[in-house]
Amino acid sequence: MPYTTPLQDMQFVLFDVLQADRQWQQTPAFASQVDRDTAQAMLGEAARITEERIAPLNRSGDEEGAQWHNGKVTTPAGFVEAYRTWREGGFTALTGNPEFGGLGMPKALAVLVDEMTFGTNASFALYPALSVGACLAIDAHATPELRQRFLPKLYSGEWSGTMCLTESHSGSDLGLIRTRAVPNGDGTYAISGTKIFITGGDHDLTDNIIHLVLAKLPDAPAGSRGISLFLVPKIWVNEDESLGGANGVSCGSIEHKMGIKASATCVMNFDGARGYLVGEINRGLNCMFTMMNCERLSIGLQGVGAAEASYQNAVAYARERLQGRDVANADKSRAADPIIGHADVRRMLMNIRSTTEAGRALAVYLAMQLDAAKHAESDEARARADGLSAMLIPVAKAFFTDLGLESTVQGQQVFGGHGYIREWGQEQLVRDVRIAQIYEGTNGIQAMDLVQRKVFVNRGEFMALFLAEIDQFAATVTVTSLQPFAQQLKQRTEQLRQLTAWLLEQGEQSVHGLGAAACDYLHVVGYVSYAWLWLRMMAAAQQQSSPFANTKLKTGAYFFNRVLPRVEGLIASMKAGDADMMALAVDEF
Repeated sequence: MPYTTPLQDMQFVLFDVLQADRQWQQTPAFASQVDRDTAQAMLGEAARITEERIAPLNRSGDEEGAQWHNGKVTTPAGFVEAYRTWREGGFTALTGNPEFGGLGMPKALAVLVDEMTFGTNASFALYPALSVGACLAIDAHATPELRQRFLPKLYSGEWSGTMCLTESHSGSDLGLIRTRAVPNGDGTYAISGTKIFITGGDHDLTDNIIHLVLAKLPDAPAGSRGISLFLVPKIWVNEDESLGGANGVSCGSIEHKMGIKASATCVMNFDGARGYLVGEINRGLNCMFTMMNCERLSIGLQGVGAAEASYQNAVAYARERLQGRDVANADKSRAADPIIGHADVRRMLMNIRSTTEAGRALAVYLAMQLDAAKHAESDEARARADGLSAMLIPVAKAFFTDLGLESTVQGQQVFGGHGYIREWGQEQLVRDVRIAQIYEGTNGIQAMDLVQRKVFVNRGEFMALFLAEIDQFAATVTVTSLQPFAQQLKQRTEQLRQLTAWLLEQGEQSVHGLGAAACDYLHVVGYVSYAWLWLRMMAAAQQQSSPFANTKLKTGAYFFNRVLPRVEGLIASMKAGDADMMALAVDEF
């Protein structure tokens, strides 16, 4: 079914709710680059390209898939031309450093563009998404010479980038990697090893592919403390920035997957490939996390984009499918009524809609924190934004994708049997979004990152900042009709505050305390965050008088009354502790 970019919803969140354009005006890095009109024009152009050029390739790309022959990968028909249109539109350079040819746009704008691409064609979206993260890491950690040599062509989209972490014997435990880097004596290193699950590791969309590879020097310390990061081009790049010869980088195969079949997931072999050190020796993980955090937010948006597409598909089908009687508004001139009149269908549609719109708002809020962490004028403002964004990135990655799968499955349920059949397109959404809970660190790892590194280690400092901001907004809501929702938010915020204190105690008292509570805690944080942003959306809608605003108020009320109560069950589950979870001996499983 055709996808229509929800531009009005995007602009409502960006400008009316979160007032991102005010932040841009107050930030020297953005003041001369972007304003409301520029942002609207760019969103409109991105919507045009995604709807006209990228969306039509979604099903055909899934059916054809990426192909591997004799060490080379080709993308499905139409991908090369669509990618050329995308990069010519400037979208591969959207948030790039203007010093090297980037457009210097805010992340708050880019996350909405990401949602569009993932909503229309997740496989296609992954190719430019990895390049964005690679550029971010190179710009932050590479030498000026490497930045000048590689960033302009990456921003232009003539070249693309990858992230090479995983090896067959070491998934998320990167301390076990075996890839080696040996100094060549000329400032370069010989990289040897094999990486798996490399998104876009090889393809035919660009003239060169720049790999960011984790490897260890011969005398490196054991474990993760001995990991370094290297920039390894597929085709060697000469000092004059011209292309040289092949560089000992090859694709051994591509994976045969459940979904995102048009995205080449590669086994990459590095056979003495020449590369450059990025950042300091044995500090590679610190550098790579710059890229990884970028990709985690991007993959979170895969969940939001898929949910939006699922909602649109399900609504279109529910309007047309005649089955059963609408108990309130039966049309006696025909034998059955559209299923959109049935309460259970409404339940599923409202679940998808209310959580997707809140996810979009949280994505923009988080992106604004990332923008502030990089560009705010005061040290205090940068530090605050950095802390909030660090805490919210694992929430965005895990919560967006958990609800993204839930939303595509609920959309499939609206279709009934037709949702299980390929021709309707809904089953592909389910298959494509399923990976989003797995890659860039499984959602369980995201939950552990949240509770251990972002809450327990600093004794809830970042969470206290976040809850204080929520409390401050809730206190400003004086409209009578919104008071019940403001009170609900205050109640849930206090529950989360108390739950955080309980979690800190558990981390001290039980070796499994944090792990047992992590996923439930992350979901509580997600639902409370969504409630806060729904109250902000409702407050903004209250100031308008339009059918659009009325719909927002009704959708927000549904979230508060039918979705937010899920928090109670999550808290009860957490408070049950870890004893039952760990009770079985290994041989009892």
